[in-house]
Formats: sequence, structure tokens, C-alpha cells
Amino acid sequence: MATNRPASASSKSSKSSKSSNTAANPAKSTKLTVPDLISIGVFTALYFVCVCVATLISTLVAGAGTIFLPAVAALICGPVFMLAVARIGKFGAITVMGIVIGLFLFVSGHFVLSFVASLIFPVLGDLIARIGRYKNRVTILIGYVVFCYGLTGPILPLWFMKDAYVASLKARGKDAAYIDNLFSQISTGSFFLAMGAILVCALVGGWFGQRLLKKHFVKAGIA
Repeated sequence: MATNRPASASSKSSKSSKSSNTAANPAKSTKLTVPDLISIGVFTALYFVCVCVATLISTLVAGAGTIFLPAVAALICGPVFMLAVARIGKFGAITVMGIVIGLFLFVSGHFVLSFVASLIFPVLGDLIARIGRYKNRVTILIGYVVFCYGLTGPILPLWFMKDAYVASLKARGKDAAYIDNLFSQISTGSFFLAMGAILVCALVGGWFGQRLLKKHFVKAGIA
């Protein structure tokens, strides 16, 4: 009987230790929390800054202009997106980022379709990244590519809703010279070129973001 008591005490101690470890490391919630929303706000602000930089670059590049803005943004926003996924890793984070940017575009006077695209593509990107539980590099990269098409909202009407888009530009006070210059680059060929550029730039930008994440942020304990 004397030899059984220590074993019983050891068993209780082991159970107590396991219980303590479980309490100290609770399962990660799949729902967005207040700290998650704060993080999303920070990453959305960083993403917005990158989009502003992309806008400046696209207007400075000869012959590029508005239609290549989403492609330029896709090229430079990869690190922000990848870090956001690594830090939050929950469904809804990518969607909220896209919706906030879409709302800003809509409020700032862009065509209504800009908000629709900023809703549909981020949700699809979020769902794709979720397939790999926000851990699989391939599904995250594909999700990023789809997410990047969310910025096509302001340019898609140039090809598919010209009259309505011209009317909205006139309502915003744009003159005929501005409108003619804007539509001078619109053709079937430029549509496929712009959409293809987004695909290529998103793949490159997303790959670079993943490399940067692995090489610097993970080692630094940020991701």
C-alpha cells in the first residue's frame, strides 16, 4: 500500500500539470476579437498607404495611368497581406481589409462598382486562404491573387459601363479633355493586358511577401 500512494500522487500531479497547461494555452478562437480588429485596422492602414504609393507610381509611368493601378498595388502590397494573414489567421480579416478600402473608394467619389468588386474578391480570397487554414503557402498566395482583383472596381466600368462612367465623371466636374485622355487607352487588348498584369504582379508580390515573411518577420518573432 505504501508503494501505491506515491504513484497515485504522481498521477494526480500529472493530471494537474496537464490541466494547468491546457488553461495556460487555450485553443485559439476562430472568431475575430477586439485585438484582431485593431490589428486589421493597422494592416488596412498600411495597405492603404501602399495603394497610395501605387497610385503615384502608376501615374508617373509613361502610358500606364489608371488601368494599371491594381497591378502596381498587387506588386507592392504582398508583404502587408502576408503579414496580416500570419498575425491574424482568421476568416474575415482579409474580407474586412477589402471592404474598408472599397468603402473609401466609394466615399471618395469612385464608381459604385468599386465597392462591389472590393466586396466579392476579398471574400473569395478569404475563402481560398481558409482552405489551408491560413497556413498553406499555396492557398494563401492564390487568395492574395484573387484579393488583388478587388481594386479593379474603379477601372472595370471603363470597359463595360462607359456611358454611366462618363456621366459620373462629368458629375464630379471632369472636363472633356480629361475624359478623352482616360478613354484613349481603353480597348479589348488593354483589358486583357490590365487583368493579366494583375495576375503576374500579384504572384510576384505575394511570393516576395512570403519570402520576406519567412526570412525576416518569422525570425524576429513578429509573425
